[in-house]
Amino acid sequence: MIETVFLDAGGVLLFPNWTRVSEALAAHGVQVGPAQLAAADPHAKYEIDLETGRTVKTDQQRGWRYFNLVLTHAGVPLTEETDAALAELREYDAAWNLWEHVPDDVVPALDDLRRLGLRLVVVSNANGTLRKVFDRLQLSQHVDLLLDSSEEGVEKPDPRLFNLALQRANARAGTTLHVGDLYFVDVMGARAAGLAALLLDATGLYDRYDCPRIQRLGEVASWVKTRNSTSSR
Repeated sequence: MIETVFLDAGGVLLFPNWTRVSEALAAHGVQVGPAQLAAADPHAKYEIDLETGRTVKTDQQRGWRYFNLVLTHAGVPLTEETDAALAELREYDAAWNLWEHVPDDVVPALDDLRRLGLRLVVVSNANGTLRKVFDRLQLSQHVDLLLDSSEEGVEKPDPRLFNLALQRANARAGTTLHVGDLYFVDVMGARAAGLAALLLDATGLYDRYDCPRIQRLGEVASWVKTRNSTSSR
């Protein structure tokens, strides 16, 4: 029986503002559209996730390599100009959080989960601005609790972050589901803490991996209802 749902932030609830990224690059003479960057994003994240499975590199070290990978997968050469644009974006991210795009289906999906009586907890590898951006985007009222790894001093896939979230939410591992977009960060970390895990895999890059997957956040409520119905028999 699922009673609590943990949710990753980036890649599940929030996404980079690709329009802002595109405009910053254009200001340095690099032309690439927001849609092209967004299409490259899953491939860059997948590559970073595979690296996580092989190394113990921290999320902050990975973070800006990710943007270079996005550019590479979008067919954009890495140059002094791209470095300059990303440096400006990094400053913005540190102050405001660049993950500031909320897809239209996010709030309805959260409301559907709330109507099931579930407690919603955001468990994110973030840079210390998670609460600020949730308040700014008016998402805070749609969840019950937020944990920002930079504030906690530990990040996924370390199970200690999940254990902290369980303690703060007064939840039990056996009745908690974690929804994330990275296998080695989210699924493996959640499992290490004794949680069920559901992978948001919109582009099918993880079809060979041993975990349940969904393509849209709106599918979580149906997945939980089916799981709870089965477990109550």
